[in-house]
Amino acid sequence: MGLIPLGILAGILTTIAGLGGGILLQVALSLVVGPRLALAITAPALLVGNLHRAILYRAHIDRAVARSFALGALPGSLVGGLAAVVLPAWAMQGLMVAMAALAVSRHFGWWRWKPSAAVMVPAAAGIGAVSATSGGAGLLVSPLMLSAGLTGERYVSTVAVCAVAMHLGRFAAYSAGGLVTARTLGLAAALTAAILVGNTLGARLRGIIPGAMAPRIELGVLGVATTLALAGAAR
Repeated sequence: MGLIPLGILAGILTTIAGLGGGILLQVALSLVVGPRLALAITAPALLVGNLHRAILYRAHIDRAVARSFALGALPGSLVGGLAAVVLPAWAMQGLMVAMAALAVSRHFGWWRWKPSAAVMVPAAAGIGAVSATSGGAGLLVSPLMLSAGLTGERYVSTVAVCAVAMHLGRFAAYSAGGLVTARTLGLAAALTAAILVGNTLGARLRGIIPGAMAPRIELGVLGVATTLALAGAAR
């Protein structure tokens, strides 16, 4: 799948279901350019994409929750991003497989994480570190936001702001580690434009697709992402 349609699909899926598009984008790109370069390309694209989604739903953002999350996620993603610069490719691909498998197991109820909203800052730091080394931290952000009582547009908008904090830290760390180049920025720019189109389409589809369909869409995305992650690890 080309970069543009993949970005559009990621934007649509994340806007409709709240998560899933990012992990699909990350593991699919890692098959083509490798996990390290995939992280460097997706960080600025997902940063802008989530910022756009936050603007679309800005009236619904829970600012107190978003602020607490950012306090932990920014330093956590910085540390994780610096680690990603030196981790071997096989270790990063293995982390992607683990994240995709955890996402599927959580969907089916085989694995549960029920954090208290009181642990928002330290939990966000850990999630930020995971996001910077393997992507797909949405499955960890989701239960944390649900524990804070967020649903519907409040959930989608606040998760978008939380993702901005994580991707900002990732991008800063990758830049410091030399992963961000003219080539990655060019690819990221094209991917960003595609994600923005996907966000806009997803916002329109949210009013058409029944809410009960969102979990099914999420499961389908996670299934594809897991398959792609396993294919990458087997290379």
